[in-house]
Amino acid sequence: MKIEGTLEDHFEQLGDNHVSTSEETPLREDAFVLTDEEKIGRIKESVREIMLTLGLDLEDDSLKGTPNRVAKMFVKEIFGGLHPDRKPKSSTFDNKYKYGEMLVEKNITLYSTCEHHLLPIVGRAHVAYISKGTVVGLSKMNRIVDYFAKRPQVQERLNIQIVRELQNVLGTDDVACVIDAKHLCVNSRGIRDIESSTVTAEYGGKFKDEAVRREFLDYINLETDF
Repeated sequence: MKIEGTLEDHFEQLGDNHVSTSEETPLREDAFVLTDEEKIGRIKESVREIMLTLGLDLEDDSLKGTPNRVAKMFVKEIFGGLHPDRKPKSSTFDNKYKYGEMLVEKNITLYSTCEHHLLPIVGRAHVAYISKGTVVGLSKMNRIVDYFAKRPQVQERLNIQIVRELQNVLGTDDVACVIDAKHLCVNSRGIRDIESSTVTAEYGGKFKDEAVRREFLDYINLETDF
């Protein structure tokens, strides 16, 4: 019992200290054996049991459909990025303009979920790359951010996954991503600091150079009130 208590304290501290265990989202080998509908059915019963344990009356009209709504939301929406079949197709095109400067897509709206408490992460992502001969559609950058955000996440891992995917798609190391986000596990529980946000960054290739990195950060700070 004492050992179990110590382990629980250890795992709790891991979450509070924002520790990630790997660059890849931890998934079991059988993660996609069940269909979406089978997963929804199982999660629905689990949510129902949680609500009953909390003492909620599931015969109430307002609560009756909640287990099913939550299950569908988990599988189809907020954790939909777990399934590789949902990865956006990122077609590339020749850089016929011979544009050799960085391209920045900033203020990409980001909704994710903290994997330690399953509470929302809400913020903005700023992504940039320097072409080595190919370019990708602007909306695909937004879709890549959204895909990796739609899973239980740690913000540092999310940064890395976005950059690695774009490096793979574009065939260049010259990719960067900065994320500024609020974590409701900090804002609404624990310390309950509603003003703080978390900033993380991942720089590849030329973006490791201080001058290039500074140019990217200057673009992020440009006023864009249209």
